[in-house]
Amino acid sequence: MTAFSPLDDHAEWQTDFDRRRRASYTAAGLGAAAAERMLQDMRGDAGDWTVAEITDASTRVGYVAVVVTDGDDTRVGRIGDLHVDAPHTGRGHERAAREWAEEWCAGRGAGRVDVRLTEPVGDLFAGYRVRGQLRARRVDSPPTSPAGVTVRPMTPAEYPGWLASEKAAYVSDIVRSGALGPEEAARKSDHDFAELVPEGLTTPDHAFLVLEAAGERIGTGWLRHGHLPGVTYGYSLHVHERHRGKGFGHAAMAAGEQVAHAAGDGTLMFTVWGGNDVAMGLYTSAGYRVVEESRSLDVPRPAARDA
Repeated sequence: MTAFSPLDDHAEWQTDFDRRRRASYTAAGLGAAAAERMLQDMRGDAGDWTVAEITDASTRVGYVAVVVTDGDDTRVGRIGDLHVDAPHTGRGHERAAREWAEEWCAGRGAGRVDVRLTEPVGDLFAGYRVRGQLRARRVDSPPTSPAGVTVRPMTPAEYPGWLASEKAAYVSDIVRSGALGPEEAARKSDHDFAELVPEGLTTPDHAFLVLEAAGERIGTGWLRHGHLPGVTYGYSLHVHERHRGKGFGHAAMAAGEQVAHAAGDGTLMFTVWGGNDVAMGLYTSAGYRVVEESRSLDVPRPAARDA
């Protein structure tokens, strides 16, 4: 029978958690320094987690970690870790741990439970809605120049129109993912852009790009170099709607990889919001692996939704 015992001492779990996360980050294309930076950020959050051993007949078979915090309009639970050791998988412990975590969060007033996945878990969280994915790809050598596509810096005259379009698209992505409503998403957009590009077009370490083909603008890009050690983060690589379906999506990705490599970074990373199946398909076909996937579920869980 699966049982759960909250731990007073997290040291053994923390060592195991760090090992598993480090392995998943490096497998997804991050270098050692970038993986360590992500772990450092995770450790800061983990200090508030309640960590329980998963046991079966007094034998430890895994761990589950949970926390509840105040969100904008509801208390939000989070499953920070749920892992069953390989010899004990497939015996129902994973499902029991998920249900225990959901009940623990709901019992402390959470109206939603979030989970961030880095390991394959089958259909365990199939009932959870995908909010977004962090994707990455190694760029170990200069990418081949995309045929017929050129990249140039954005001009000051182009920047205001681009900024308004990016902020509107960001709001749309957030709302489509189900993370926030329109008003909250608009406030988040204003706040995030003010923080990310305080100096506009001249913000250090940011590259604002225009993609062209046959002398015509086909899209734009926004990258941040050194987001993590050796990692360029792509806030957007956007192909204008009238130019989609012509293979320019892959060309835009290759252009971003060229710019990242030229800046000295060996990995290009993107976030794709849930509900954007076209972008997820593009990243998959271009070789971008999932570093993390965020999902959420409203609680208490209706029985009809528990697959």
